[in-house]
Amino acid sequence: MSFETLGLHTALTSALSIAGYTAATDVQTRAIPPALEGRDLMVSSSTGSGKTASFALPALMRVLKGREAAQRREKGMAHGPRVLVLAPTRELAMQVSKAFSNYGRNVQGLRVATVVGGVPYGAQLKALRGPLDILIATPGRLMDHMANGKAVLANIEMLVLDEADRMLDMGFIDDIHHIAAATPATRQTVLYSATFGGHVGRLAEQLLRDPLRVEVDSQTEAHADIEQRLHWADDLMHKNALLDHILTERSVEQAVVFTSTQRDADWLADRLAEAGHAVAALHGGMPQGRRTRVLEGLRRRQLRVLVATDVAARGIDVPTISHVINYGLPMKAEDYVHRIGRTGRAGRSGLAVTLAERRDAGMVQRIQRFTTQRIPAATIAGLEPKRAAEPGPRPAGRSFGPRPNGRPGFKPAGKSFSKNGPRAPR
Repeated sequence: MSFETLGLHTALTSALSIAGYTAATDVQTRAIPPALEGRDLMVSSSTGSGKTASFALPALMRVLKGREAAQRREKGMAHGPRVLVLAPTRELAMQVSKAFSNYGRNVQGLRVATVVGGVPYGAQLKALRGPLDILIATPGRLMDHMANGKAVLANIEMLVLDEADRMLDMGFIDDIHHIAAATPATRQTVLYSATFGGHVGRLAEQLLRDPLRVEVDSQTEAHADIEQRLHWADDLMHKNALLDHILTERSVEQAVVFTSTQRDADWLADRLAEAGHAVAALHGGMPQGRRTRVLEGLRRRQLRVLVATDVAARGIDVPTISHVINYGLPMKAEDYVHRIGRTGRAGRSGLAVTLAERRDAGMVQRIQRFTTQRIPAATIAGLEPKRAAEPGPRPAGRSFGPRPNGRPGFKPAGKSFSKNGPRAPR
């Protein structure tokens, strides 16, 4: 379906044409019309399916119609934003902000502000003081501005909760309720989540009114363009050898290597840098300025390898990412789906490789049950595993360097470390 048939303003359809978008995706076709009618929505859609545009375009339409109504009443812009988008992480908030700027490039005088943690307050306070159409925020920093009386939400007409399940997992449930309570009860609320069970379902019941449920793509269907592969590793040294071999393949344009902790990301990035890779780490413990530079380096293809944690990598949309490598397995099966969704974007194919030891067999099984797909096991000539892949008892003794579950090992007295783990004292 073309965007023109969805009833969008020409300012938006022209911007979409400039950006190279000619036809609406399934989630856009199903979510945009009811959103334009003002319906509350519960939307479940896979990463890379165009979900951001499915709420950004109706939000921009609301801004345009609000301006027309204000002009008819001969009143100026309402104080505070018309649209509020809550996102779990800085990276996702910045990605959403960029999407609004792209889709709204032909909306004269469009004012979009992004309020996230890890950056100075000054520019954010200035943006909140002036006329504002759309506010994109992480819950924590927005709560700070609300406490100081700088964020006015009295004129919110549309509230979007992007990746609501992730926000609840991060402990933002009370913040979300507090923020929603500061907006008008007549607002439109749109909630996006990978799942609507449990606490997400309860949140939807409390915040939404007679919502329309839109579910697009099962986890099985969502990654048809992504080949998945499983390599069993005997130990840390074997896993490092597998990773090194994969990263030297010519088919790797850019790769995201996932670890489960910030410390592991730094450790592995240093190790790969020593091996000569153009690599950087990305995690929540880094200053925002540095994280921004890393992401820009990835988009400009100055980096070939990004070593990242789950939260930091949310919202990354770089079409040239050809490989996702799970060096440390995720804590939840849902996170596996979000991880591999970093590749296979914009009509391209991608490869998702999981490096697992015997102790990871339980998580591998949970991932396969969640996705309803078996991850085919593969081997590399000369690097075949010597141990059976079935789960067995935890090996006795101590392990060194990052463990497969993402928790770094310890450094006993009298031992020193090499890039592959411990080495004997000299």
